[in-house]
Amino acid sequence: MSRVIQEPVRTARTTARRRRAARARSGQWAAWAFLAPVVLYLLVFYAYPLYRNVELSLRNYTVRSFVQGDAPFAGFANYAKVFADATFGPALWHTVVFTLVSLAFQFVIGLALALFFLKNFRLSATLRGLFLVPWLLPLIVSGSTWSWMLNSDSGVVNAVLSWFGIGPVNWLTSPDWSLWSVVIANIWIGIPFNLVVLYSGLQAIPPAIYEAAALDGAGGWQRFWKVTFPLLRPVSAITLLLGLVYTLKVFDIIWIMTKGGPSGASTTFATWSYRLGFGNLVPSFGPGAAVGNLLIVTALVFGLVYIRAQRRQAPL
Repeated sequence: MSRVIQEPVRTARTTARRRRAARARSGQWAAWAFLAPVVLYLLVFYAYPLYRNVELSLRNYTVRSFVQGDAPFAGFANYAKVFADATFGPALWHTVVFTLVSLAFQFVIGLALALFFLKNFRLSATLRGLFLVPWLLPLIVSGSTWSWMLNSDSGVVNAVLSWFGIGPVNWLTSPDWSLWSVVIANIWIGIPFNLVVLYSGLQAIPPAIYEAAALDGAGGWQRFWKVTFPLLRPVSAITLLLGLVYTLKVFDIIWIMTKGGPSGASTTFATWSYRLGFGNLVPSFGPGAAVGNLLIVTALVFGLVYIRAQRRQAPL
């Protein structure tokens, strides 16, 4: 009698387990179905171009072999050629100066504006929207505008300087000023991004913390350095990281304004890579790809440093 009762129970349990397994499998298939477009996008637009760039840097490609695909393997010869090139040192220095100066001024000015707009006043939303204009404009428009403003003969900047008795400055054609000209233009373009991200971070800080600090007698600067800046550190870190990655690969502004000149005075790795690959009658695809990979590795290193720092700050 007990066997007769136990048999249907075992059958019911087996059926229930099969149904649970079927539901789990269907859930897994649904998850993969939602994930497939993202994976496909990353493979097509990120993984494959990265693979092709690495492959380009390891072979001696010419125009013919680029089309036919029979370029001989060169190993790290293209990287050795890049490091031995006379352009490498100046381009590295220009890239470092361009990146660090742009990041510093974009962050400081963006933070100052975020603190300013944190005080709700009339037309604050309208002014914040106007500050987004440089970020929304196409880079070719921004670069062309700055080229016109900094023109040695008919530029607005030199016209304003002449009112104060200062002679014309060759902003775009002087080796002493060309790099700083593109730095100024890039700072102007990057300020809105820093403003938006830092303003969002400031809004996330509870007002009660400021009230408690004020009751303890903390002044404005003390509240900034002891409350605002520490609590804004995670947002500041990701802002600087994203700004670093973006600034390392800036090409449009420099190429439109100076094309890396005069005499390489404003050449960075980004413009040098383009010039090697596409700016000559006889393109050097391998060295151009090698310079591009150096930028990728630099951005990857800073990204890993950021991830490591975030893990150390995370609570156990």
